Amino acid sequence: MNAIEVEHLSKIFKVQKSRAGLKGALQDLFSRQYNEVPAVNDISFSIPSGEICGYIGENGAGKSTTIKMLTGILVPTSGKLNVGGYVPHEEREKFVRNIGVVFGQRSQLWWDIGVIESFGLLRKVYGVPEQDYKRRLDELVQRLDLGDLLSRPVRKLSLGQRMRCELVAALLHNPSIVFLDEPTIGLDIIVKTEIREFLKDMNRQYGTTILLTTHDLQDIEALCSRVIMLDEGRIIYDGGLDTLKTRWGQGTRITFQFGTACPLPKLQALTSDLAVSWTADNDLHAEVLVSSDLNVSDVLAKVVGQPEITITDIKITETTTDEIVRQIYQTGSAQNNASDGQVV
Repeated sequence: MNAIEVEHLSKIFKVQKSRAGLKGALQDLFSRQYNEVPAVNDISFSIPSGEICGYIGENGAGKSTTIKMLTGILVPTSGKLNVGGYVPHEEREKFVRNIGVVFGQRSQLWWDIGVIESFGLLRKVYGVPEQDYKRRLDELVQRLDLGDLLSRPVRKLSLGQRMRCELVAALLHNPSIVFLDEPTIGLDIIVKTEIREFLKDMNRQYGTTILLTTHDLQDIEALCSRVIMLDEGRIIYDGGLDTLKTRWGQGTRITFQFGTACPLPKLQALTSDLAVSWTADNDLHAEVLVSSDLNVSDVLAKVVGQPEITITDIKITETTTDEIVRQIYQTGSAQNNASDGQVV
Protein backbone atom coordinates (compact mmCIF):
# COMPACT_ATOMS: atom_id res chain seq x y z
CA MET A 1 0.00 0.00 0.00
CA ASN A 2 1.25 3.46 -0.92
CA ALA A 3 1.24 6.23 1.67
CA ILE A 4 1.85 8.93 -0.96
CA GLU A 5 0.78 8.93 -4.60
CA VAL A 6 1.61 11.76 -7.01
CA GLU A 7 0.48 11.82 -10.65
CA HIS A 8 1.55 14.50 -13.15
CA LEU A 9 1.76 17.14 -10.44
CA SER A 10 2.53 20.72 -11.45
CA LYS A 11 2.61 24.08 -9.73
CA ILE A 12 2.94 27.31 -11.71
CA PHE A 13 3.34 30.68 -10.02
CA LYS A 14 2.44 34.00 -11.62
CA VAL A 15 5.16 36.60 -11.04
CA GLN A 16 4.50 40.24 -11.82
CA LYS A 17 6.66 41.86 -14.48
CA SER A 18 7.90 45.30 -13.41
CA ARG A 19 8.25 47.82 -16.23
CA ALA A 20 11.13 50.30 -16.11
CA GLY A 21 10.89 54.00 -15.30
CA LEU A 22 8.17 56.22 -13.88
CA LYS A 23 5.92 55.60 -16.86
CA GLY A 24 6.30 51.86 -16.41
CA ALA A 25 5.51 52.13 -12.68
CA LEU A 26 2.31 54.05 -13.47
CA GLN A 27 1.34 51.46 -16.08
CA ASP A 28 1.87 48.69 -13.50
CA LEU A 29 -0.65 50.38 -11.21
CA PHE A 30 -3.47 49.99 -13.75
CA SER A 31 -2.39 47.17 -16.05
CA ARG A 32 -0.16 44.49 -14.57
CA GLN A 33 1.71 41.92 -16.60
CA TYR A 34 2.78 38.52 -15.33
CA ASN A 35 5.26 35.79 -16.14
CA GLU A 36 4.40 32.17 -15.46
CA VAL A 37 7.13 30.36 -13.52
CA PRO A 38 6.85 26.56 -13.21
CA ALA A 39 8.11 25.52 -9.76
CA VAL A 40 7.06 21.87 -10.12
CA ASN A 41 6.67 20.50 -13.62
CA ASP A 42 4.69 17.29 -14.26
CA ILE A 43 6.17 14.95 -11.64
CA SER A 44 4.92 11.50 -10.68
CA PHE A 45 6.04 9.15 -7.91
CA SER A 46 4.68 6.93 -5.14
CA ILE A 47 6.05 6.14 -1.69
CA PRO A 48 5.06 2.87 0.02
CA SER A 49 3.94 2.90 3.64
CA GLY A 50 6.87 2.63 6.05
CA GLU A 51 9.53 3.91 3.63
CA ILE A 52 12.03 6.69 4.36
CA CYS A 53 12.57 8.53 1.09
CA GLY A 54 15.00 11.36 0.45
CA TYR A 55 13.80 14.23 -1.76
CA ILE A 56 16.78 16.29 -2.90
CA GLY A 57 17.67 19.07 -5.28
CA GLU A 58 19.42 22.39 -5.55
CA ASN A 59 17.88 25.64 -4.29
CA GLY A 60 14.86 26.45 -6.44
CA ALA A 61 14.48 22.89 -7.72
CA GLY A 62 10.94 22.63 -6.34
CA LYS A 63 11.42 20.58 -3.17
CA SER A 64 9.65 22.87 -0.71
CA THR A 65 6.86 23.60 -3.20
CA THR A 66 6.22 19.86 -3.50
CA ILE A 67 6.12 19.46 0.28
CA LYS A 68 3.67 22.36 0.59
CA MET A 69 1.36 20.73 -1.94
CA LEU A 70 1.66 17.34 -0.22
CA THR A 71 0.73 18.93 3.11
CA GLY A 72 -2.16 20.97 1.72
CA ILE A 73 -0.56 24.39 2.14
CA LEU A 74 -0.54 25.00 -1.63
CA VAL A 75 -3.12 23.96 -4.21
CA PRO A 76 -1.62 22.27 -7.30
CA THR A 77 -2.04 23.90 -10.69
CA SER A 78 -2.66 20.46 -12.19
CA GLY A 79 -2.22 16.78 -11.41
CA LYS A 80 -3.43 14.41 -8.72
CA LEU A 81 -2.39 13.90 -5.10
CA ASN A 82 -3.26 11.27 -2.53
CA VAL A 83 -1.58 11.32 0.87
CA GLY A 84 -2.71 8.78 3.44
CA GLY A 85 -6.00 8.32 1.61
CA TYR A 86 -6.80 12.05 1.41
CA VAL A 87 -6.50 14.82 -1.14
CA PRO A 88 -4.58 17.31 1.03
CA HIS A 89 -6.03 20.65 -0.15
CA GLU A 90 -9.60 19.31 -0.33
CA GLU A 91 -9.84 17.39 2.97
CA ARG A 92 -7.50 19.42 5.10
CA GLU A 93 -9.20 19.11 8.51
CA LYS A 94 -9.25 15.30 8.44
CA PHE A 95 -5.98 15.05 6.58
CA VAL A 96 -3.80 16.95 9.06
CA ARG A 97 -4.61 14.50 11.84
CA ASN A 98 -2.68 11.86 9.91
CA ILE A 99 0.52 13.79 9.15
CA GLY A 100 3.38 15.49 10.97
CA VAL A 101 5.43 18.33 9.50
CA VAL A 102 8.74 19.89 10.49
CA PHE A 103 10.03 22.91 8.57
CA GLY A 104 13.59 23.54 9.70
CA GLN A 105 13.39 27.29 9.19
CA ARG A 106 9.90 27.78 10.66
CA SER A 107 8.49 26.98 14.08
CA GLN A 108 5.12 25.52 15.07
CA LEU A 109 5.78 26.34 18.73
CA TRP A 110 4.65 29.52 20.45
CA TRP A 111 7.66 31.76 20.99
CA ASP A 112 6.97 33.29 24.41
CA ILE A 113 5.37 30.44 26.34
CA GLY A 114 6.82 27.30 27.84
CA VAL A 115 7.45 24.29 25.61
CA ILE A 116 5.01 22.13 27.57
CA GLU A 117 2.28 24.74 27.08
CA SER A 118 2.86 24.65 23.33
CA PHE A 119 2.53 20.88 23.42
CA GLY A 120 -0.73 21.21 25.36
CA LEU A 121 -2.17 23.62 22.79
CA LEU A 122 -1.18 21.28 19.95
CA ARG A 123 -2.91 18.39 21.75
CA LYS A 124 -6.14 20.36 21.59
CA VAL A 125 -5.57 21.34 17.96
CA TYR A 126 -5.16 17.69 16.95
CA GLY A 127 -7.85 16.41 19.34
CA VAL A 128 -5.56 13.89 21.05
CA PRO A 129 -7.15 12.20 24.10
CA GLU A 130 -5.47 13.18 27.38
CA GLN A 131 -4.33 9.65 28.21
CA ASP A 132 -2.84 9.06 24.75
CA TYR A 133 -1.17 12.47 24.89
CA LYS A 134 0.53 11.80 28.23
CA ARG A 135 1.77 8.39 27.14
CA ARG A 136 3.10 9.71 23.83
CA LEU A 137 4.64 12.82 25.41
CA ASP A 138 6.46 10.80 28.08
CA GLU A 139 7.88 8.51 25.42
CA LEU A 140 9.09 11.35 23.19
CA VAL A 141 10.48 13.47 26.04
CA GLN A 142 12.49 10.53 27.34
CA ARG A 143 13.74 9.52 23.89
CA LEU A 144 14.84 13.05 22.96
CA ASP A 145 16.01 14.02 26.46
CA LEU A 146 13.76 17.07 26.84
CA GLY A 147 12.97 16.83 30.55
CA ASP A 148 14.87 19.99 31.51
CA LEU A 149 13.46 22.03 28.61
CA LEU A 150 9.72 21.67 29.08
CA SER A 151 9.26 24.73 31.30
CA ARG A 152 11.46 27.06 29.22
CA PRO A 153 10.03 29.56 26.74
CA VAL A 154 10.83 28.57 23.17
CA ARG A 155 12.76 31.80 22.61
CA LYS A 156 15.31 30.72 25.24
CA LEU A 157 16.14 27.42 23.55
CA SER A 158 19.20 26.82 21.41
CA LEU A 159 18.62 25.79 17.80
CA GLY A 160 19.35 22.14 18.57
CA GLN A 161 17.02 22.16 21.57
CA ARG A 162 14.26 23.81 19.56
CA MET A 163 14.54 21.31 16.71
CA ARG A 164 14.14 18.41 19.13
CA CYS A 165 11.04 20.12 20.51
CA GLU A 166 9.76 20.68 16.94
CA LEU A 167 10.01 16.94 16.33
CA VAL A 168 7.96 16.21 19.44
CA ALA A 169 5.36 18.78 18.37
CA ALA A 170 5.05 17.10 14.96
CA LEU A 171 4.73 13.61 16.45
CA LEU A 172 2.45 14.13 19.48
CA HIS A 173 -0.59 12.83 17.60
CA ASN A 174 1.34 9.77 16.33
CA PRO A 175 1.02 10.51 12.59
CA SER A 176 1.55 7.74 10.05
CA ILE A 177 3.26 10.10 7.56
CA VAL A 178 5.90 12.70 8.44
CA PHE A 179 7.30 15.43 6.19
CA LEU A 180 10.70 16.80 7.18
CA ASP A 181 11.95 19.90 5.34
CA GLU A 182 15.58 20.61 6.32
CA PRO A 183 15.15 19.23 9.87
CA THR A 184 18.88 19.36 10.69
CA ILE A 185 19.75 22.71 9.12
CA GLY A 186 22.30 24.63 11.20
CA LEU A 187 22.72 21.88 13.80
CA ASP A 188 26.01 20.52 15.11
CA ILE A 189 27.04 16.95 14.34
CA ILE A 190 26.04 15.60 17.78
CA VAL A 191 22.45 16.87 17.56
CA LYS A 192 22.21 15.72 13.92
CA THR A 193 23.26 12.22 14.93
CA GLU A 194 20.71 12.16 17.77
CA ILE A 195 17.89 13.21 15.44
CA ARG A 196 18.88 10.68 12.77
CA GLU A 197 18.91 7.83 15.30
CA PHE A 198 15.56 8.92 16.68
CA LEU A 199 13.98 8.97 13.21
CA LYS A 200 15.34 5.51 12.38
CA ASP A 201 14.00 4.12 15.65
CA MET A 202 10.59 5.71 15.07
CA ASN A 203 10.41 4.25 11.58
CA ARG A 204 11.33 0.77 12.83
CA GLN A 205 8.96 0.85 15.79
CA TYR A 206 5.87 2.44 14.24
CA GLY A 207 6.39 1.97 10.49
CA THR A 208 6.17 5.74 10.02
CA THR A 209 6.49 6.91 6.41
CA ILE A 210 9.01 9.76 6.13
CA LEU A 211 9.67 12.11 3.22
CA LEU A 212 12.89 14.00 3.91
CA THR A 213 14.16 17.04 2.04
CA THR A 214 17.64 18.22 2.93
CA HIS A 215 20.85 19.71 1.57
CA ASP A 216 22.84 17.55 3.99
CA LEU A 217 23.42 14.33 2.07
CA GLN A 218 24.74 12.67 5.22
CA ASP A 219 21.10 12.74 6.40
CA ILE A 220 20.14 10.89 3.21
CA GLU A 221 22.91 8.29 3.60
CA ALA A 222 22.05 7.70 7.25
CA LEU A 223 18.28 7.38 6.81
CA CYS A 224 17.20 6.65 3.24
CA SER A 225 17.41 3.63 0.98
CA ARG A 226 15.70 5.53 -1.84
CA VAL A 227 16.22 9.02 -3.20
CA ILE A 228 14.21 11.21 -5.59
CA MET A 229 16.30 13.90 -7.27
CA LEU A 230 14.68 17.07 -8.59
CA ASP A 231 16.08 19.62 -11.05
CA GLU A 232 14.17 22.67 -12.32
CA GLY A 233 10.89 21.18 -11.16
CA ARG A 234 11.37 17.79 -12.85
CA ILE A 235 12.42 14.43 -11.45
CA ILE A 236 15.75 13.39 -12.93
CA TYR A 237 16.37 10.36 -10.74
CA ASP A 238 14.21 8.05 -8.65
CA GLY A 239 15.85 4.95 -7.23
CA GLY A 240 18.10 3.41 -4.63
CA LEU A 241 21.19 5.02 -3.17
CA ASP A 242 23.24 1.93 -4.04
CA THR A 243 22.17 2.19 -7.68
CA LEU A 244 23.03 5.88 -7.70
CA LYS A 245 26.54 5.11 -6.46
CA THR A 246 27.00 2.19 -8.86
CA ARG A 247 25.89 4.09 -11.96
CA TRP A 248 27.51 7.46 -11.32
CA GLY A 249 30.15 6.77 -8.71
CA GLN A 250 33.71 7.05 -9.96
CA GLY A 251 34.64 3.96 -8.00
CA THR A 252 37.19 3.61 -5.23
CA ARG A 253 40.46 5.54 -5.11
CA ILE A 254 43.50 3.86 -3.54
CA THR A 255 46.49 6.05 -2.66
CA PHE A 256 49.90 4.42 -2.18
CA GLN A 257 52.94 5.90 -0.48
CA PHE A 258 56.12 3.95 -1.28
CA GLY A 259 59.29 3.64 0.77
CA THR A 260 61.41 3.14 -2.35
CA ALA A 261 60.88 4.32 -5.90
CA CYS A 262 58.14 2.50 -7.81
CA PRO A 263 57.74 3.90 -11.35
CA LEU A 264 54.26 4.30 -12.83
CA PRO A 265 54.89 1.91 -15.78
CA LYS A 266 55.67 -0.89 -13.32
CA LEU A 267 52.37 -0.35 -11.48
CA GLN A 268 50.46 -0.27 -14.75
CA ALA A 269 52.08 -3.53 -15.83
CA LEU A 270 51.16 -5.25 -12.56
CA THR A 271 47.47 -4.43 -13.06
CA SER A 272 47.29 -4.64 -16.86
CA ASP A 273 44.57 -7.31 -16.68
CA LEU A 274 42.32 -5.10 -14.51
CA ALA A 275 40.18 -2.11 -15.52
CA VAL A 276 41.98 0.49 -13.40
CA SER A 277 43.50 3.89 -14.00
CA TRP A 278 46.82 4.98 -12.44
CA THR A 279 48.18 8.48 -11.82
CA ALA A 280 51.40 9.44 -10.06
CA ASP A 281 52.93 12.64 -8.70
CA ASN A 282 56.33 10.96 -8.50
CA ASP A 283 57.89 7.51 -8.01
CA LEU A 284 57.02 7.53 -4.28
CA HIS A 285 53.32 8.46 -4.55
CA ALA A 286 50.64 6.99 -6.82
CA GLU A 287 46.85 6.69 -7.02
CA VAL A 288 44.71 4.09 -8.72
CA LEU A 289 41.02 4.46 -9.55
CA VAL A 290 39.16 1.16 -9.22
CA SER A 291 35.82 0.88 -11.02
CA SER A 292 32.77 -0.09 -8.96
CA ASP A 293 32.52 -3.53 -10.60
CA LEU A 294 35.97 -4.58 -9.33
CA ASN A 295 37.02 -5.72 -5.86
CA VAL A 296 39.53 -3.42 -4.18
CA SER A 297 41.21 -6.49 -2.70
CA ASP A 298 42.10 -7.76 -6.19
CA VAL A 299 43.98 -4.55 -6.94
CA LEU A 300 45.69 -4.49 -3.55
CA ALA A 301 46.85 -8.08 -4.00
CA LYS A 302 48.60 -7.19 -7.27
CA VAL A 303 50.68 -4.46 -5.61
CA VAL A 304 51.05 -5.45 -1.96
CA GLY A 305 52.10 -8.98 -2.88
CA GLN A 306 55.27 -7.84 -4.67
CA PRO A 307 58.35 -8.36 -2.45
CA GLU A 308 60.38 -5.68 -4.24
CA ILE A 309 57.78 -2.96 -3.51
CA THR A 310 57.96 -1.22 -0.13
CA ILE A 311 54.69 0.41 0.93
CA THR A 312 54.65 2.84 3.85
CA ASP A 313 51.01 3.94 3.67
CA ILE A 314 47.72 3.04 1.93
CA LYS A 315 44.59 5.18 1.87
CA ILE A 316 41.24 3.96 0.45
CA THR A 317 38.62 6.58 -0.43
CA GLU A 318 35.07 5.85 -1.60
CA THR A 319 33.15 8.27 -3.82
CA THR A 320 30.65 10.04 -1.56
CA THR A 321 26.99 10.65 -2.35
CA ASP A 322 27.71 14.37 -2.13
CA GLU A 323 30.30 14.10 -4.92
CA ILE A 324 27.99 12.00 -7.09
CA VAL A 325 25.05 14.37 -6.77
CA ARG A 326 27.27 17.38 -7.47
CA GLN A 327 28.59 15.65 -10.59
CA ILE A 328 25.07 14.86 -11.83
CA TYR A 329 23.92 18.46 -11.46
CA GLN A 330 27.07 19.85 -13.06
CA THR A 331 27.08 17.52 -16.06
CA GLY A 332 23.40 16.69 -16.44
CA SER A 333 24.39 13.03 -16.62
CA ALA A 334 21.15 11.84 -15.03
CA GLN A 335 19.13 13.25 -17.90
CA ASN A 336 21.38 11.52 -20.39
CA ASN A 337 21.01 8.05 -18.88
CA ALA A 338 17.31 7.33 -18.92
CA SER A 339 17.52 3.84 -20.36
CA ASP A 340 16.55 1.69 -17.35
CA GLY A 341 13.44 3.51 -16.17
CA GLN A 342 14.91 4.82 -12.92
CA VAL A 343 15.80 8.16 -14.41
CA VAL A 344 13.11 10.35 -15.89
